[in-house]
Amino acid sequence: MPSPHDPYVRVRGAREHNLRGVDVDIPRDVLAVFTGVSGSGKSSLAFGTIYAEAQRRYFESVAPYARRLIHQVGAPKVGEITGLPPAVSLQQRRSAPTSRSSVGTVTNLSNSLRMLYSRAGDYPPGAERLDSDSFSPNTAAGACPQCHGLGQVHRTTEELLVPDPGLSIREGAIAAWPGAWQGKNLRDILDALGHDVDRPWRELPAGQREWILFTDEQPVVTVHPVRDADRIQRPYQGTYMSARRYVMKTFADSKSPTLRTKAERFLAAAPCPACGGSRLRPEALAVTFGGRTIADVAALPLTELAGLLEGGSSEAARVLTEDLKSRIGPVVELGLGYLSLDRATPTLSAGELQRLRLATQLRSGLFGVVYVLDEPSAGLHPADTEALLTVLARLKAAGNTVFVVEHHLDVMRGADWLVDVGPQAGEHGGKVLHSGPVAELAAVTESATARFLFDGSPAAARQVRAPRGQLKVGPVSRHNLRGVTAEFPLGVFTAVTGVSGSGKSTLIGEITEELAGVGRLVSVDQKPIGRTPRSNLATYTGLFDVVRKVFAATDEARVRRYGVGRFSFNVAGGPPSGGGRCETCQGEGFVSVELLFLPSTYAPCPDCGGARYNPETLQVAYRGRNIAQVLDLTVEGAAEFFADTPAVARSLGALLDVGLGYLRLGQPATELSGGEAQRIKLASELQRAGRGHTLYLLDEPTTGLHPADVEVLMRQLHGLVDAGHTVVVVEHDMSVVAGADWVIDLGPGGGDAGGRIVAAGPPVGVARAEGSATAPYLARVMP
Repeated sequence: MPSPHDPYVRVRGAREHNLRGVDVDIPRDVLAVFTGVSGSGKSSLAFGTIYAEAQRRYFESVAPYARRLIHQVGAPKVGEITGLPPAVSLQQRRSAPTSRSSVGTVTNLSNSLRMLYSRAGDYPPGAERLDSDSFSPNTAAGACPQCHGLGQVHRTTEELLVPDPGLSIREGAIAAWPGAWQGKNLRDILDALGHDVDRPWRELPAGQREWILFTDEQPVVTVHPVRDADRIQRPYQGTYMSARRYVMKTFADSKSPTLRTKAERFLAAAPCPACGGSRLRPEALAVTFGGRTIADVAALPLTELAGLLEGGSSEAARVLTEDLKSRIGPVVELGLGYLSLDRATPTLSAGELQRLRLATQLRSGLFGVVYVLDEPSAGLHPADTEALLTVLARLKAAGNTVFVVEHHLDVMRGADWLVDVGPQAGEHGGKVLHSGPVAELAAVTESATARFLFDGSPAAARQVRAPRGQLKVGPVSRHNLRGVTAEFPLGVFTAVTGVSGSGKSTLIGEITEELAGVGRLVSVDQKPIGRTPRSNLATYTGLFDVVRKVFAATDEARVRRYGVGRFSFNVAGGPPSGGGRCETCQGEGFVSVELLFLPSTYAPCPDCGGARYNPETLQVAYRGRNIAQVLDLTVEGAAEFFADTPAVARSLGALLDVGLGYLRLGQPATELSGGEAQRIKLASELQRAGRGHTLYLLDEPTTGLHPADVEVLMRQLHGLVDAGHTVVVVEHDMSVVAGADWVIDLGPGGGDAGGRIVAAGPPVGVARAEGSATAPYLARVMP
């Protein structure tokens, strides 16, 4: 039995996801890196087992009443874990941030700044002192009454509501109006009110146009509808609603995302005229510190803000400014000094968000905790990775254990302990190949990581392709770009580089199908492929449609008269619709179990056992497998199973080509990482027969990929270029940049210190560019 002072976290019999009864010992008080190819099981070990067990133990210590209020994760599949301290998880999973969430709220810096203005601000003569809530746009005490603290008001104009004034009202001039019966009803009411609905819009008197679009009146008139001759049309009382009133009501009240999105097309956001976009009441904006309002200060980059915070005359000002500076320090150190406190959270990348949380943890002063981090280097330029290692070392020095799931070779080299999981993905992984000092991994022959970690030989030189033309973008003046013009060569592989916040994503965001030379544009981002478990790999790629046709064509299905809909878990069961899903769980595969005094938990459906279908549907088999068993196959297994079904084989082949052979066909979208979602989108594109020149735009496609998987992905992307297409990637991985034909480097810094093109040319030229933060790192990997 281990002693109470055993210095190791000891895991025995871990079976979460693809882990195969894993036993592993990891020392505490070290920086330990978990690595392995994508899908090997490293996250299942670090997050699904170690962190999940720490969280479960914490929940068990909480009073039952409080426990009901916390969303509890299930107990992990593990024999036992000993020596496990309390754990804090910093994952890249993005919550659902609102426009009210900002850098200041995530880091708690806003609280300190509000306190500074409340206690030490300069108030106008005779003004009453305000508490800190009065400086927050998210409270009733502080929010501007006109825009409710959002800083923007939504307005509409005649140009937005009537895009084609050559049409008459009957022909649909008022594009903002609803279609079908409701739109016809509004036109009939206008007709009954005496307006000419057959005259071109532009020929109507200006006063009439104004009233039709913007009136707040809602007159009621008797309408005599003119419709089909063979139907009796009774007169009815119709209430008029102007186009603006309809749009604003739909935008504010509609529960339908589709209708809200349509209404938004007819609205233009403008800074609130009352607060000028600052989101605050006049009383709060009258208070200054160092001659600036709190809105002015919140809009400054953090590096500039730190320089302004020299204590005021009072003791309160000195204490509060020192506190603010100590909180800003770690954020700047992690390369995020270009952010401002009022920057909205939805505009941040997952990597930026995680590093903000990491900076906040540095200030928390916790001791004896296990921090479990999910790829903190994601989205980081090599120059920023060095600062990250310093921060991780400081967390360790404060008496904590740091477990990091990571693919970045420099982070691995900086670790005290390395846990390598593999050897491959999915069912070919799930084993711990090595747990020990980094140098000892060199002796593990079956490790995919060892090949990249210890092989110092440069990549083979590649012949740079000649472009077929140029795509001119700009001049762009947006965010920190000021009149920047860039030329992207066509028919080659271009990498856009630069430190975080230098303007890379802003620049490539300006590439649209309207630009001369683009042709077809395919933008492959890392947004989820679906937000519910009903969306999965098979449904997104269209693969499931073909699989259902295969099942509907079996002899058994024909005898039973089962159509394609029978094999969908989204179609209700029962005779009228012919759906085959299990009605107990409504095709989800699991049910919510309500427990007295305990949080509700999820358990496999008692009727279908998680299969999602009713028993009759599961009796239909194709080559010995029912539909649920086919959905449980991995892409690799399905490729063998459907080898002679061309439509299925093509989709599966594309998924294999981008290294996703380990995913299950029915894997819910909610379980996929951003990198996996991006590669699924790319595979969906690859399986389409190429029609003419296509420009592929990818934002950090190697995020979350092991170097072995990067090789596989790069083969595909270079294959697209060889087939005559253009590929543009935003990238921090220098091995990818070294293999490009052309590099556009932005910088030299982030935020206001960036936003211009520092160097452009073949990799060998950019590697020698002076003043480029990328050049020294690129030079290290050049052949």
